[in-house]
This record gives sequence, structure tokens and C-alpha cells, in this order.
Amino acid sequence: MADEVLRERRGHVEVLTINRPEARNAVNGAVSTGIANALDELSDDPDAWVVVLTGSGDKAFSAGMDLKAFAAGEGAAVMHARGGFGGIARRSFPKPLIAAVNGSALAGGLEIVLSCDLVIAADHATFGIPEAKRGLIAGAGGLFRLPRRLPLAIALELALTGDPIDAQRAFSLGLVNRVVPRHALMEEALVLAERIAENAPLAVRYSKSVMLRALDGDEEEGWRLTDEAVGVVFSSADAMEGPVAFAEKRPPHWQGK
Repeated sequence: MADEVLRERRGHVEVLTINRPEARNAVNGAVSTGIANALDELSDDPDAWVVVLTGSGDKAFSAGMDLKAFAAGEGAAVMHARGGFGGIARRSFPKPLIAAVNGSALAGGLEIVLSCDLVIAADHATFGIPEAKRGLIAGAGGLFRLPRRLPLAIALELALTGDPIDAQRAFSLGLVNRVVPRHALMEEALVLAERIAENAPLAVRYSKSVMLRALDGDEEEGWRLTDEAVGVVFSSADAMEGPVAFAEKRPPHWQGK
């Protein structure tokens, strides 16, 4: 993989790092392609159970699209990589994704955060979609994902003013799971990832799937999706292993099937 996206495996946790600190981790074609390739592989990797996505340095998680790369003709690679902007914005990734936000997450950077399931933020992180200040709109999911994560009035304020919010306000509004000192960011993100990875990966994946797919449906749809998931998970090898391990007072040995 190109140096623009670094990969590190820690047990069942994969860490992806956007590695363009000199450009505030702005997304060019190589970043979009690198993340797309990594997530394609990780989606089918039976040993990868949780993914953490972060940026290099401590100034920016990502400043969004690299406008210089766009002007140089990389727009198609940036926006239309497999999975959409950043290789992630239009992707339905089956495993838990944790954003470790190490600085500002603005414009497309916030839209990448919104493509993740959980968010750990450094205490100096900021979040915003400032596109309206430049005559643009957030085109990678921010305009419909923010109102799902925030009260509508707050989401509208962010979109219409273009002003950012800090990590503590993002936490108080429920956009962020935890705020930690910058030096503890990756440690905290990995602790959360490893807590998830202690659980049966099939059960984790179906729990995520049901919650996200049922989000905008009614109870009937929720029951249909739950029953469908129960049919798969309850008949799995892991569903047998969990109770046996509990009875034998030992850690379970998950197979992910």
C-alpha cells in the first residue's frame, strides 16, 4: 500500500492511518484508493474484527478533499474510489469502525468520521462542515448523516453557518463517545477496539447490521431484521462456544462462524 495510508495489525484490530500530516491529512487519490483497498481486504479477512481509522500527527484527522489534488485532475479518484469519497463514505462496512480523531475533522474529514460507528476524540479536536463558506455543500454524506447523530437544529447550525464545534460540545451532543487528552487518544481507541474484539465477531457484526438497517424503519421492520439475525447467530458455532466457555469458567475461543 502507498505511504499515504499506513496499516498496523494488533491482534484482531487493524489500525489505518491517513499519513499526509504536511497536508493536514487531506484526501487525495492515493488516500481514497488506499483506504478503499484496505477496507476491501478487511471486509473479507476473518481475523480482522475491528478497524480503527486515524490521521498522522496531532493537528488534523483530515481537512477533507485535497483541493490541489482535485485541481490536478484527481477528483474522480478522490470521490469515486470504491466506497465513495475517501474509500469509505458510500461503503457499507460490516465490521465496527472506530474513528480516532487526532485534531480537526472538517468538511470531508467530518464526513469520514460520520462513516464510522464510534468516535474517540482528542481534547483539542474540532468538527465542522464549512463548505457553505466556500460556496459549496457537504457532498459526502454530511447533510443527512449529521441530523442522524445530532439534534436537527444543531446539524442545521453546523451546515448553515459553517462554524465548527469543539470536542467537548461534540461529546455533550452525542457525536463523540469519549474525549481524552491527545497523548492518550490511540490508547483509548485501542482499548475500546479490544473490548469489542473480546466478543463474538459474528454477534458483533449482526448487532451493528440490525441497528443500522433498522434505524429509519418501524418496529415491524426491526423485528424482521432481528429475527433474520437471530436465525444466523443462534445457530452459529460461536453461539455454542459462549455458554460452554461460561460454564467452564474460561475465555471463549471465537471462530466468527
